[in-house]
Amino acid sequence: MPLPRPAPGTGRWWVIGTIGCTIGIALAVWLGLANSLGAITWTDTDYKVIDDTSVQVGFDVHRSPGQEVVCTVQAQDTAHGVVGVLEVPVPASTQRSSHLQVLVRTASRAVGGSVRDCVPDS
Repeated sequence: MPLPRPAPGTGRWWVIGTIGCTIGIALAVWLGLANSLGAITWTDTDYKVIDDTSVQVGFDVHRSPGQEVVCTVQAQDTAHGVVGVLEVPVPASTQRSSHLQVLVRTASRAVGGSVRDCVPDS
Protein backbone atom coordinates (compact mmCIF):
# COMPACT_ATOMS: atom_id res chain seq x y z
CA MET A 1 0.00 0.00 0.00
CA PRO A 2 1.70 3.23 -1.12
CA LEU A 3 1.85 6.31 1.10
CA PRO A 4 -0.41 9.19 0.10
CA ARG A 5 1.27 12.06 -1.70
CA PRO A 6 1.31 15.42 0.06
CA ALA A 7 -0.94 18.11 -1.30
CA PRO A 8 0.58 20.31 -4.00
CA GLY A 9 2.37 23.40 -2.63
CA THR A 10 3.16 22.01 0.85
CA GLY A 11 6.80 21.32 -0.03
CA ARG A 12 7.45 25.05 -0.08
CA TRP A 13 6.30 25.35 3.56
CA TRP A 14 8.66 22.54 4.59
CA VAL A 15 11.56 24.45 3.02
CA ILE A 16 10.51 27.73 4.68
CA GLY A 17 10.10 25.98 8.06
CA THR A 18 13.50 24.30 7.80
CA ILE A 19 15.22 27.58 6.91
CA GLY A 20 13.41 29.36 9.76
CA CYS A 21 14.46 26.72 12.30
CA THR A 22 18.06 26.86 11.08
CA ILE A 23 18.15 30.65 11.41
CA GLY A 24 16.60 30.45 14.90
CA ILE A 25 19.14 27.90 16.12
CA ALA A 26 22.05 29.88 14.64
CA LEU A 27 20.79 33.06 16.33
CA ALA A 28 20.46 31.30 19.71
CA VAL A 29 24.01 29.91 19.48
CA TRP A 30 25.42 33.28 18.43
CA LEU A 31 23.70 35.13 21.30
CA GLY A 32 24.85 32.51 23.81
CA LEU A 33 28.46 32.78 22.70
CA ALA A 34 28.39 36.57 22.51
CA ASN A 35 27.14 36.82 26.11
CA SER A 36 29.81 34.50 27.49
CA LEU A 37 32.93 35.76 25.70
CA GLY A 38 33.45 38.91 27.79
CA ALA A 39 32.29 37.37 31.05
CA ILE A 40 34.39 37.51 34.20
CA THR A 41 34.74 34.11 35.84
CA TRP A 42 36.81 32.76 38.71
CA THR A 43 37.92 29.43 40.09
CA ASP A 44 38.67 28.87 43.77
CA THR A 45 41.90 26.85 43.88
CA ASP A 46 42.76 26.50 47.56
CA TYR A 47 42.49 27.90 51.05
CA LYS A 48 44.53 27.48 54.20
CA VAL A 49 43.47 28.48 57.70
CA ILE A 50 46.52 30.25 59.12
CA ASP A 51 45.27 30.93 62.66
CA ASP A 52 42.16 32.11 64.55
CA THR A 53 42.22 35.49 62.80
CA SER A 54 43.22 34.79 59.19
CA VAL A 55 42.80 32.48 56.22
CA GLN A 56 44.78 32.40 52.99
CA VAL A 57 42.69 32.01 49.81
CA GLY A 58 43.98 31.16 46.33
CA PHE A 59 41.96 31.71 43.16
CA ASP A 60 42.21 32.21 39.41
CA VAL A 61 40.42 35.10 37.66
CA HIS A 62 39.51 34.77 33.97
CA ARG A 63 38.63 37.97 32.09
CA SER A 64 39.35 39.81 28.85
CA PRO A 65 43.01 40.86 28.50
CA GLY A 66 43.48 44.45 29.64
CA GLN A 67 40.42 44.43 31.92
CA GLU A 68 40.74 45.52 35.56
CA VAL A 69 38.60 43.55 38.01
CA VAL A 70 37.71 43.73 41.71
CA CYS A 71 37.02 40.42 43.47
CA THR A 72 35.32 40.00 46.85
CA VAL A 73 36.88 37.19 48.86
CA GLN A 74 35.18 35.91 52.01
CA ALA A 75 36.00 33.61 54.90
CA GLN A 76 33.33 31.45 56.54
CA ASP A 77 32.95 29.73 59.89
CA THR A 78 31.46 26.30 60.67
CA ALA A 79 27.89 27.68 60.50
CA HIS A 80 28.59 29.17 57.03
CA GLY A 81 28.57 32.65 58.54
CA VAL A 82 30.88 35.21 56.97
CA VAL A 83 33.67 36.09 59.42
CA GLY A 84 35.91 38.05 57.06
CA VAL A 85 35.67 39.91 53.74
CA LEU A 86 38.38 41.39 51.52
CA GLU A 87 38.05 43.43 48.31
CA VAL A 88 40.93 42.45 45.99
CA PRO A 89 41.81 44.60 42.97
CA VAL A 90 43.08 42.52 40.05
CA PRO A 91 45.14 44.73 37.73
CA ALA A 92 44.87 44.62 33.95
CA SER A 93 47.08 42.05 32.26
CA THR A 94 47.92 40.87 28.77
CA GLN A 95 46.94 37.37 29.91
CA ARG A 96 43.33 36.21 30.15
CA SER A 97 43.92 34.44 33.51
CA SER A 98 45.62 35.57 36.71
CA HIS A 99 46.33 33.55 39.87
CA LEU A 100 46.15 35.33 43.22
CA GLN A 101 46.83 34.37 46.84
CA VAL A 102 45.33 36.72 49.44
CA LEU A 103 45.18 36.83 53.23
CA VAL A 104 41.71 37.50 54.66
CA ARG A 105 41.55 38.78 58.25
CA THR A 106 38.71 37.25 60.26
CA ALA A 107 36.70 38.13 63.37
CA SER A 108 36.81 34.50 64.55
CA ARG A 109 38.27 31.21 63.36
CA ALA A 110 37.36 30.43 59.76
CA VAL A 111 37.04 26.96 58.30
CA GLY A 112 37.17 28.00 54.64
CA GLY A 113 37.54 30.81 52.16
CA SER A 114 36.25 31.51 48.66
CA VAL A 115 35.55 34.20 46.09
CA ARG A 116 32.01 35.60 46.37
CA ASP A 117 32.10 37.58 43.12
CA CYS A 118 34.27 39.49 40.66
CA VAL A 119 33.13 42.63 38.85
CA PRO A 120 34.75 45.08 36.42
CA ASP A 121 36.67 47.85 38.18
CA SER A 122 34.94 51.15 37.52
